[in-house]
Amino acid sequence: MRVIVALGGNAVLKRGQKPDADVQMSNVRTAVRTLARLAADHELVITHGNGPQVGLLALQSASDPSLTRPYPFDTLGAQTQGMIGYWMQQALQNALPGRQVLAMVTQTLVTAVDPAFEHPTKFVGQVYEQEEAEKLAAEHGWTVGRDGPYWRRVVPSPTPQRVVETRLIRKMLREGVVVVCGGGGGIPVVRDERGRLTGVEAVVDKDLTSSMLAESLECDAFLILTDVPRVLRGFGTPHQTEIAHTTPHELRAMEFPAGSMGPKVEAVCRFVETTGDMAAIGKLDQAERILGGAAGTIVTPNGRWPLTSTL
Repeated sequence: MRVIVALGGNAVLKRGQKPDADVQMSNVRTAVRTLARLAADHELVITHGNGPQVGLLALQSASDPSLTRPYPFDTLGAQTQGMIGYWMQQALQNALPGRQVLAMVTQTLVTAVDPAFEHPTKFVGQVYEQEEAEKLAAEHGWTVGRDGPYWRRVVPSPTPQRVVETRLIRKMLREGVVVVCGGGGGIPVVRDERGRLTGVEAVVDKDLTSSMLAESLECDAFLILTDVPRVLRGFGTPHQTEIAHTTPHELRAMEFPAGSMGPKVEAVCRFVETTGDMAAIGKLDQAERILGGAAGTIVTPNGRWPLTSTL
């Protein structure tokens, strides 16, 4: 099968860990053990988050007295794509001797009039106590919001329209290359009236970008791999239960946190509704079992996997 895997940010940096390079490289090597097994049997595209990393670089940039102004978010997104892509490319090359692996810096087209630019919602960077978050917001002109028991910076998150390099990614897959791309949702860009690309101050949701890319590449399966084994019905209530197999219609009738599980559910629903193929949300170390239907939350048109006829 042709499979696209969207790695949650915890695959590179777990909550509470220091963002040191050696810590993140160790996490990447752990993630690659699972990814390499998938790559052995399937055509594989890997996307990844960059929230903690881009937030750290943004804070460093805003605090650097040698700069006239902080680096813009599109540039910071490119930096984190290169950094994390390098770590993943090297780890995959070491785990898959003789297999070609390519980490690409990719751009994601958005529209300049997207209302998201007026309503920041995307969490980036590390977590803070409320008092510290509000202090940083005042110092740097940030917008901050509650993320569970903590507070984090939030930035605009426009809807992805297309990954600019989609044709090149498709060509690499035909050549048997494992492709790492779409890091952090891709670098957000807009086209001007002459068709030229320009970066914008935003962070695109990587799960929505991955869903769109999975459709464009005609993938057979779309996996969002994170640190939770399954999506929970009634999350946070005494009656919460795990969802094993479901449909987009059933998921859309439920409510999920906007800043965490909500975008993931929306991403898998869009892919299944558009393609009729399989999507899933689950734990990284259970990826092979998820593809087999034995783990994770599997989303298909009829709630079954492998897909069966309704006739």
